[in-house]
Amino acid sequence: MAEERENKQGRVAETVTDLLEGGTVPEARRMLNALHPAEIANLLESFPAPERKLLWELVDEQNGGDVLLQVNDEVRSGLIREMDEREVLAATSGMDMDDLADFMQDLPKTLTGEILRSLDNQNRQRLEAVLAYPEDSAGGLMNTDTVTVRPDVSLDVVLRYLRMRGEMPELTDHLFVVSRFDHFLGVLRVSDLLTRDPAGRVEDVLDTEAIAIPAETSDREVAKMFEDRDLISAPVLDARGRLIGRITIDDVVDVIREEAERSILSMAGLGEEEDLFAPIWSSTRRRAVWLGLNLLTALLAAYVIGLFEATIQQVVALAVLMPVVASMGGIAGTQTLALVIRALALGQIASRNTRALLYKELGIGVLNGLLWAGILAGIAILWFGRPALGAIIAAAMTINLIVAALSGVGVPLILKRFGVDPALAGGVVLTTVTDVIGFMSFLGLATFFLL
Repeated sequence: MAEERENKQGRVAETVTDLLEGGTVPEARRMLNALHPAEIANLLESFPAPERKLLWELVDEQNGGDVLLQVNDEVRSGLIREMDEREVLAATSGMDMDDLADFMQDLPKTLTGEILRSLDNQNRQRLEAVLAYPEDSAGGLMNTDTVTVRPDVSLDVVLRYLRMRGEMPELTDHLFVVSRFDHFLGVLRVSDLLTRDPAGRVEDVLDTEAIAIPAETSDREVAKMFEDRDLISAPVLDARGRLIGRITIDDVVDVIREEAERSILSMAGLGEEEDLFAPIWSSTRRRAVWLGLNLLTALLAAYVIGLFEATIQQVVALAVLMPVVASMGGIAGTQTLALVIRALALGQIASRNTRALLYKELGIGVLNGLLWAGILAGIAILWFGRPALGAIIAAAMTINLIVAALSGVGVPLILKRFGVDPALAGGVVLTTVTDVIGFMSFLGLATFFLL
């Protein structure tokens, strides 16, 4: 299915490009705007800046807001710079309050003021309620468009009220039941509303056990709640227990996707919102910092090798085999590191189970160390005909895999304690440790036993 979507996207991109090059702009515009906003956004991100600007000019005004919400932050900022004030205001019309709050993060203050002035008093208050909370909190994710009912009315009254409204917010699977002071009491499921006796009262079918999310809850915790409980929507409460909005599954999917992208890209020192076709200089500047850090760690490993220069000169086989020890340790450590970072993100690691996890990974390190040490020792003996060399590399391999297991668990936990993102810095620290220990153990043992 994913491959089919990718093929379709590629065909559309090629067709639109051909139409533009052939001067058939109206047909290119029609084809582009026939796509879903998310598909248009993906198409825009796949073109370099000049072609992207041309495509953006073909996007119909009524699609512009939805498309801007779908592209990443860096691309969005670039597109907004090409828009005048009228176009920005048109793009924001009709946006949900949570989407509008996210969108406004990328706008200059002059435009945010214009947007606030363009809203009626009710919508302005709703937007300010969302903006009052951090972007990565439940309050920052919520939409203030909710349907509330009182517990002392009949289901028939609720049905007539909904018919008078004419529509309900998207992804409404239940209505929120509140007191006269807006304190959250529970939920009324739409399925109960439609299937129960209309003469019954709301309080008779009220679900008081439904989960409610405090506004200060982090977006990661919100995503975990939705995953664990298979939620479609959930109410958001302020510190006094009053209903102030709701979070829906589409917002949570965005959080999960962004977190996954951030984890993958941060391990290479990249931001999750980096534009694929960002200017060369800005991309170079971002990546230079990460490359500089890696250079320092590489120089440290080179320094360790230099300490054993005399040993390497006398036993040339060491130069051939020592990268194997470091590489195996790096791979083993990365496997453990990935599992621990994932567990930290899911909140699965605490003081109660850290020791058990460490013992388990140590056991894996010992067993894998013995297994691959024996295999590598046999290869070294057959290759160079020196049993002592085989024994030394086996010992070094075992030591490094054990250290890799310890580092894979310890490094992310230590980094998190010091407030450093393990996904960002864990790989560099772990690779440095396994390289240094691998080279030092192998060359140190060789110096002691072979010279």
